[in-house]
Amino acid sequence: MNKKGLAILMRAKMRPGDATKFPLSPLARNGIEETQPDAALLQRRPAEETNRTIPTNKERDFDCVRESMHSAISLNKTEVLDSVLDDFSQGYFSLSLEDRHKLLLLLAKDYDLNRLQVRDLIKQYLGLELPSGHEGDEERALSAFHRIERNLRQALKPTYDVLFERLNTHTGGLKFLTVLRADILSMLEDGNIASLRALDSYLKEKLGTWLSPAALELHQITWDDPASLLEKIVAYEAVHPISNLLDLKRRLGVGRRCFGYLHPAIPGEPLVFIEVALQKNVAQTIQEVLWDDPPIPESEATCALFYSISSTQTFATLSPIPGYMQWLLSKLASQSALAEQELMSQSPDVRSSSTFQENLLQPEEERLLMSSSMEICGAKNGMEVMLNLLTSTNFEWKNSPQLLSALKPPLMRLCARYLVQEKKRGKALDSVANFHLQNGAMIERVNWMADRSEKGLRQSAGIMVNYVYRVENIEEYAQSYFSSGHIHTSPDVRCYIMQGEGDEQTTD
Repeated sequence: MNKKGLAILMRAKMRPGDATKFPLSPLARNGIEETQPDAALLQRRPAEETNRTIPTNKERDFDCVRESMHSAISLNKTEVLDSVLDDFSQGYFSLSLEDRHKLLLLLAKDYDLNRLQVRDLIKQYLGLELPSGHEGDEERALSAFHRIERNLRQALKPTYDVLFERLNTHTGGLKFLTVLRADILSMLEDGNIASLRALDSYLKEKLGTWLSPAALELHQITWDDPASLLEKIVAYEAVHPISNLLDLKRRLGVGRRCFGYLHPAIPGEPLVFIEVALQKNVAQTIQEVLWDDPPIPESEATCALFYSISSTQTFATLSPIPGYMQWLLSKLASQSALAEQELMSQSPDVRSSSTFQENLLQPEEERLLMSSSMEICGAKNGMEVMLNLLTSTNFEWKNSPQLLSALKPPLMRLCARYLVQEKKRGKALDSVANFHLQNGAMIERVNWMADRSEKGLRQSAGIMVNYVYRVENIEEYAQSYFSSGHIHTSPDVRCYIMQGEGDEQTTD
């Protein structure tokens, strides 16, 4: 990397430990992107109109952006200039979030397909007589069928298809379309509008075609790449934030690999990137991947560990468990409340009639927790102790060997239960687990205190999981997971499951 590139990269903001404080991509931003006024556009408009509608791009009038969108759709193909599409995209970024939503709703409703035309063509199609069998009659009948079928295909395309197609061939247009879809998805979270759902579905299908794997280029990212590309790696890293230039250089150095998928229409910006560590064995903690120094000679490596993944086929991973603490804390809170209610009840009949109470802790686990946390006043049972510890400020428990020893058995056992047995619509509740399992992985091992960062402790009490892809089993495992939700695990993980209640969902 040259001096100029290094200077640019040093100005880049390194990701803080809390990912919620730093936007992962332009798609996550709700704010307005600053753009420079289009001088050519200002010169074309009368001075009084310019002063009234667009003194700057940031203050651009909604109606002006709507007109530029209409022009981009309605002009003949030969008349559409790059300046028209630039005008629309720049104007869109200048709008407030509320006006963006208003414009997208207008696009979904006013530029949908012409259903009267579709119905008329269907009537014509149904009125055609099937070929009689004579060669001349059959040819004429088929010609009529083909003509109406062609017209139907065209009529079933919504008018906004024109806008999407033109933006796709325009410089920077494909990236702009991904921003449009991000805004559409945010709108759908607030309200289920049929026309907006149709717009999203259509754009999703288009993007799926334009961003197909065949159109992507695999690129190994190195320290010698442009600073603008490395800056995006720093900003977009969502699993294990990059803290400084030394950290970044290490991840791109000896014994490490970083690969990104790039699209020709979005140069210099990886759509997906993965970070790989070459190891002798499958790592148990993220600390040894990120900070063990020096790395082993590459010639001695026998394992490729993908430790920061967005979407890939892999051999083994050391992965986060982002939903574990949310699930566990919710369980602990509800079960502690139920346990307290039953203790307060004077009726033995009431105590025995609860169908919702479940003691998440085994007797020995509860005894250890109670004896190890005598200083926690007011805790009436082990679940309440565990809840208080896990929600404590600054995670003080991680610095106490006694508390760590008491917390490890229940946290590891319940983590295995969460990964293997907790389901949503028949599939793993944890999003990362679901991703790997549907790709044909098995759950190999859960690792205690593998990620001691604030994010790791907050998401999963520091626990991480190894998913292993065995080439000979990938197809079989993926198929069984899709068809029945069956999850394949190693003997070590099964041991944790068997320590519980022997749920019939235990896998093999």
